[in-house]
Amino acid sequence: MVSIAQIKEFIKVAQNIEFKGAKRLEKYQWIEVILLRFRYFSLRKKEKTALKKYLLQMTGFSDSQLTRLIAKKKKTGKIRADTAQRHRFPRKYTSEDIARIIETDKAHDRLSGPATKRIFQRMYDLFRDPKFQRLKNISSAHIYNLRGTRQYLSWTKFFTKTKPTVIPIGERRKPNPQGIPGFLRVDTVHQGDLEKEKGVYHINLVDEVTQWEIVGATEKISEQYLKPVLEQALKQFPFRIQGFHSDNGSEYINKIVARLLNKLLIDQTKSRARHTNDNALVEGKNGSVVRKHMGYMYIPQFYAAAIGRFYQEHFNVYLNFHRPCGFASEIISEKGKVKKVYDVYRTPFEALLAHPRASKFLKEGITIEKLQEIAQEKSDNECAVLMQKAKDELFKNISHHKLQLPTTYAYHLGLIS
Repeated sequence: MVSIAQIKEFIKVAQNIEFKGAKRLEKYQWIEVILLRFRYFSLRKKEKTALKKYLLQMTGFSDSQLTRLIAKKKKTGKIRADTAQRHRFPRKYTSEDIARIIETDKAHDRLSGPATKRIFQRMYDLFRDPKFQRLKNISSAHIYNLRGTRQYLSWTKFFTKTKPTVIPIGERRKPNPQGIPGFLRVDTVHQGDLEKEKGVYHINLVDEVTQWEIVGATEKISEQYLKPVLEQALKQFPFRIQGFHSDNGSEYINKIVARLLNKLLIDQTKSRARHTNDNALVEGKNGSVVRKHMGYMYIPQFYAAAIGRFYQEHFNVYLNFHRPCGFASEIISEKGKVKKVYDVYRTPFEALLAHPRASKFLKEGITIEKLQEIAQEKSDNECAVLMQKAKDELFKNISHHKLQLPTTYAYHLGLIS
């Protein structure tokens, strides 16, 4: 080939043909010939690209490798193989030492690095075995390096447990609200199963400082079902939300919820390992509020919308304006032990009012006066009675539906004998 046009035609024709060079030195010599024949360094950019594609296809070199060879030709005028050897550290541990590691790991079912190192020290110092003279000073980290050698892997077969996938969503720490409302504790309550049919899910959100509580309902806890329920629940809080703390369940630790919280500039945290009290507040509310009023019986999933309306129109108003909650005071004993005493009872709205800067935390368009109007519209008992009536009506509709279910369903629910 004597022209770039021929090179371009050849590249089109030989796209599916694989070429292999012989020895490395012969490849280098051939590349030098081609570069000189076509005067590579005086070509235009497009022509250089075509010629380089031709060289890549014929030699099988990578693009970066060929670029280095061309640069070497331009700098020195020759393409020669490097003969200088890289510096290598002397090998301290021999194949006999790896064999001792294999022998020890087989006998002890492969202990940790520090424990294995201690065995090597005991074998030499206590039992006077000269085979462990070098291994007695080995580092724990280098034991793992030698376990990765071909000799070790060819003689031993150990199976390790699958490590959990690290999900970089949410930070593992306990929230620190410092007396400021807007740090939520979140959890899910499942309304039972029946013959492999899942029931409705309740979403419970509780503010850590004021105990302001919003409950929602959803058919499923997948991300697509949960997102609109969370959006609606977060809107019902009168103050700005600053923190969102949940357990490590996938219904909250996922990209959709993370994007929602990031959009609202809400800090997302999750419970720490071996700290069962990290989400204790909402866990307690699950039992004392959600389970107390909704019970444990199975409720079909398509009632989630009706339950959600009941929560928004009646239940959440009752919880936050008319149901007192216990607030703990910390008492330090003579021995320095901290004891929590629940001696203050007030509604979440009263707890919000008790904060000296309550109005500064409210969302735009919400004032203390508007919240006071809601609180004084009905008495505690009147609001509770209306809530109970709405709940009874809801459960009547659910029970009527269950009576229409097949006999096995109704039997398991206890509606027929």
